[in-house]
Amino acid sequence: MATFLYRLGRLSYRRRRLVALLWAALLILFGVGAAVLHGPTSNDFSIPGTEAQRAIDLLKDRMPQASADGATARVVLRAPAGHTLAEPAGKAAVEQVVGKLRTAPQVASVVDPYQARALSPDQRTALTQVTYKVTPVGVKQASRDALDSAAASGRAAGLTVEMGGNATQGMPEQGASELIGLGIAAVVLVITLGSLVAAGLPLLNAILGVAIAMAGITAATGFIDMSSTTSTLALMLGLAVAIDYALFITSRYRHELQEGRSGEEAAGRAVGTAGSAVVFAGLTVVIALVGLGVVGIPILTEMGVAAGFAVVVAVLIALSLLPALLGFAGRQVLGGRIPGLRGGPKPGRAAAGERWSRFVVRRPLAVLLFSIVGLGVLALPALDLRLGMPGEEASSPSSTQYKAYQMVSEGFGPGFNGPLMVVVHGSGDVTKAAGRLSGQLKGMPDVASVTPPVPNRERDTVLLSVVPKSGPSSKQTEDLVSAIRHESHGLKAQTGAEAMVTGQTAIGIDVSAKLGSALPPYLALVVGLAFILLMLVFRSLLVPLKATLGFLLTVAATFGVVVAVFQKGWGASLVGVDTTGPIMSLMPIFLIGVVFGLAMDYQVFLVTRMREEFVHGAEPRDAVVAGFRHGARVVAAAAVIMMAVFAGFISNEQSMIKLMGFALAAGVFFDAFVVRMTVVPAVMALFGRSAWWLPRWLARVLPNVDVEGEKLRHLLDDGSPSGERREAVTVGSPGSAGSAGSSGTSGPPSGR
Repeated sequence: MATFLYRLGRLSYRRRRLVALLWAALLILFGVGAAVLHGPTSNDFSIPGTEAQRAIDLLKDRMPQASADGATARVVLRAPAGHTLAEPAGKAAVEQVVGKLRTAPQVASVVDPYQARALSPDQRTALTQVTYKVTPVGVKQASRDALDSAAASGRAAGLTVEMGGNATQGMPEQGASELIGLGIAAVVLVITLGSLVAAGLPLLNAILGVAIAMAGITAATGFIDMSSTTSTLALMLGLAVAIDYALFITSRYRHELQEGRSGEEAAGRAVGTAGSAVVFAGLTVVIALVGLGVVGIPILTEMGVAAGFAVVVAVLIALSLLPALLGFAGRQVLGGRIPGLRGGPKPGRAAAGERWSRFVVRRPLAVLLFSIVGLGVLALPALDLRLGMPGEEASSPSSTQYKAYQMVSEGFGPGFNGPLMVVVHGSGDVTKAAGRLSGQLKGMPDVASVTPPVPNRERDTVLLSVVPKSGPSSKQTEDLVSAIRHESHGLKAQTGAEAMVTGQTAIGIDVSAKLGSALPPYLALVVGLAFILLMLVFRSLLVPLKATLGFLLTVAATFGVVVAVFQKGWGASLVGVDTTGPIMSLMPIFLIGVVFGLAMDYQVFLVTRMREEFVHGAEPRDAVVAGFRHGARVVAAAAVIMMAVFAGFISNEQSMIKLMGFALAAGVFFDAFVVRMTVVPAVMALFGRSAWWLPRWLARVLPNVDVEGEKLRHLLDDGSPSGERREAVTVGSPGSAGSAGSSGTSGPPSGR
């Protein structure tokens, strides 16, 4: 692999104009595709095979008039203080709004609040529901405009009108606040590299790569029903890894130039060495993301594939376009230095990474215990982790959805924000069974009201609406759904009719249960994959074991701080969290996949250099120090950049994006600075030579993936294509940009 990438880097440098034109053409092609093919996005969550989804499918077949999977909008109207909606003026204003809603495009039905008796006890608040003929993803902008127009007429009459429901949620816009992370990344690059030109190349590389990836994802919305958060998550990950990968290769290129090599040879060696580690790191991220598909949840699969596509583009553009850009810049990547920024340690003084590593290897046991205890304490809140699908109560307080939720809660009770749909069906007339169940439901403690049973024409399917006393995301409502389903078992045994619970609230509960049960097997898959991949790379048993255990520490601590802030509300105001509640069900599995990939990045970039020093005769502790001397600065900069990019999304109004931004920023911090830069060197120092042990029989069985570039070393020793016969190079960590190249070997002595 290293040899192939070496040749690719030289070719891209030599044919830089052609490479740049090809990528520019690709950007234009994807941009045109995005403009022509883009389609609507959706905020729906569903899982095929769950009870809630089976009930919806049944209603579509037997009661299509119910439009069970249709988009809905709740319109809440409130009279001014001192007035009621029972007064002629208030009633006329409400009826005007209802009339406009009935004539709006795509509307299937509108509930008249007076006929449905949907007035609050004080008669100041009215609630009407609009059901559409299409699913949420099919609601056109003209329909949303008509909804806004109807609300405006009510406001003009002096009413307070707010709206909620999945029909009101359009495509989220990318806020300018998300550029904060990019700005911080630019500052970190300038400080790390000490040069405006060198810092600008990774940024330019990342922006072009993300633009192509986002255009491709946008074009795909014309063919696939895609979540509105998918593109944002792909942007978040694509931008972070693209900057980091370009930083590693650019750093190595600068080192090769400083060693006196020509630009083309330097580009070839940079891509062949640091690029090999980038390929492996990117591969681990992609595998973890695409592996989300094994959970069997469509929205999670699409998120993983989209984010994985962004990472693939980041890797490809780093391996091909970046060498071309380096060719245009030439030796200017060494110039343009900013006064006061040296891009490295002062002469005669050890780098901060080296000083830190020497401190750790002198006191490995104390440092290890302190780190593990610290992460363990941070992980304690995760014991109270409660998964759910936060609804409009978690929206921005300034949004109409949040205001509508609060108005409904104040006027009717929180349960009216998420009524449950109970479907009773059988092979014959089930109206008596439905009536019997209705009586049982009314006697349940957390039930506020039950609507009269509504049968279909054949009377083999009956629909009931149950309003809980508690909010949609509360534990009480979750328990109520379980209680209703328990009653349905007895109903089937006594009458032969079956009852199923559905609706957005029940769907959210089923989604959470499905994801919760899928979490352990997916975690086992990721941990097993990490162990195998690292065993291939480091040809060791203890190094992969230590890496995977460290990954588990990272995940536990990250879950802990997420629960503390977003569920318990500790320090929530510091990150702009206004409301707390269950943790988004998708977050744990997605976080595990992403953090796994990023953790393997830092593991490869740091430990590969340690292994290189050890197999060349360095004592184990000296090898740890050498690995930090050459890699810690760049890896630390890469981690800060990722944290900055992720943290930039915390200001997003969407609760899921805010949560993911915070969780990923915290995960990167724990893994890069606590696990990889503290726990790893401490464990390596304690293990000594045993860290690199591998049974001889396993060494013969394992394939040599050549991540360290042994074949490239032989090629350069025997005669470089450019005629430059210099010292051999290895992949090492991309941070070895600051060190002289040294020959590599494949496998530790115990496995040779």
